[in-house]
Amino acid sequence: MSAAGAHARSYARSPTFKSLIWRIVFLHIVAVAMVAIFLPLVLFWLLNSEIDQLHRDAMRAQAEVLAERIVAQPDGALTFNLPDSLKGLYSEAYGRYQYEIRDAEGHLLFSSRRKAGAAPPAPPRLSDTISGAGVTRIIDGRTVRIQVAEDLAHRDVIIDDIVSNFFRRVGWITIPTLLILLAIDIIIFRRAIAPLWKASEEASNIGPARTDIRLPTEQIPREIMPLVTAVNQALDRLEDGFRVQRQFTADAAHQLRTPLTILRTRIETLDDGAARQALHADIEAMSRIVAQLLEIAELDTLVLDPGETADLRAVCAEVVGSIAPFAISQHKDIALKGADAPVLIHGNSEMLQRAIFNLAENAIKFTARDTSVEVEVSEDGSVRVRDCGPGIADAERELMFQRFWRRDRQRSDGAGLGLSIVRAVADDHAATVAVENLPGGGAEFTLRFRPVEKGDASPSPGGGGSMRMARSGMRSGVG
Repeated sequence: MSAAGAHARSYARSPTFKSLIWRIVFLHIVAVAMVAIFLPLVLFWLLNSEIDQLHRDAMRAQAEVLAERIVAQPDGALTFNLPDSLKGLYSEAYGRYQYEIRDAEGHLLFSSRRKAGAAPPAPPRLSDTISGAGVTRIIDGRTVRIQVAEDLAHRDVIIDDIVSNFFRRVGWITIPTLLILLAIDIIIFRRAIAPLWKASEEASNIGPARTDIRLPTEQIPREIMPLVTAVNQALDRLEDGFRVQRQFTADAAHQLRTPLTILRTRIETLDDGAARQALHADIEAMSRIVAQLLEIAELDTLVLDPGETADLRAVCAEVVGSIAPFAISQHKDIALKGADAPVLIHGNSEMLQRAIFNLAENAIKFTARDTSVEVEVSEDGSVRVRDCGPGIADAERELMFQRFWRRDRQRSDGAGLGLSIVRAVADDHAATVAVENLPGGGAEFTLRFRPVEKGDASPSPGGGGSMRMARSGMRSGVG
């Protein structure tokens, strides 16, 4: 395993770099850091090179001026006549500029550093503080080399001060500038991927109940457009599949109703009372399953209006009233407790009643004989259904909301669809379902809905639809 491969895998596993924008920002920070280091160095080198070039040109220009002052005499000797305006510039007292003029053999002819009677000075050595340039001229057949140098450490030379402070000043200017550029880039990146965030928010709303939602294609980057288009096409296929499945369930349930009705009529003609009663129970159980399948099919096609509201207490009161005969026939009671005033929540009253009806029916089935089931409505938009049954095992609290799941497969009074309907209604209403065991025995199911704030719409009418559902449940064996 190579080190590069291990680094790449750790990079891919890092949670920070699962974000596209943070990958771009991290790589940009690395690039900015490298630029912040190398840019001042490059600028420093370029500035030094430019200063050296300008200085050499200036020294070469001075050497050419001095070369014009060398004159050959009739006897062949060379004379150097420096005007008074330049004598002070090359004087040792000033000390900034120096010149030397030598012949082809290197013999010193003239120098700004030689005093009367003094030995010829050594050739000037160019160092960090001495910089110069020279030109070569042929005067009266003799080759002459003129060199001019400047002491960069002289008080009148400020170029070296500029260069010495350049790196520090440029560094403090470059780093904040690059940081500002990085902040601007982050803003640009966020604006660039804003359409992707919008598409992600839309995608989070897609579910079994909202298969009609598609990812927006407006302002999507061209590189991402094929992915968005492919996802929308996949959603189209999924929606078609859901529609076919829902239609099959509804058609199958409708087709089963007629044979069950005919079978119920024929059973009435049987002479054996015990057999007729047993067959009636089977028919009622099958009718209940068919009714629940139709409920599931209808719930899959219903779309909740976000502005619709309902009175949770009125819904619970209607459920308790409609299911009370079934509870009494089982030698059990059902009671409504909690708020006396209306409790307004966001939701559809028919869908709410289906969910609470199934919770109450399930509680009546499992509560002990001669005990009571309580339906309690709270002002915070929650409803609790309590029973006196055996309670719910921890391992079953999620399984029990799955379709066709039953704790006791030997029981024939249900198909395991009631609690799945409860979960479907809760999901459609963005509600939560919680299950807890009571200290004294039994279980408590809690549905929490979004309460309506003061000033919002009044409850939408829905009693007719709710009553139609309740009567359907009673006919299918609940009462």
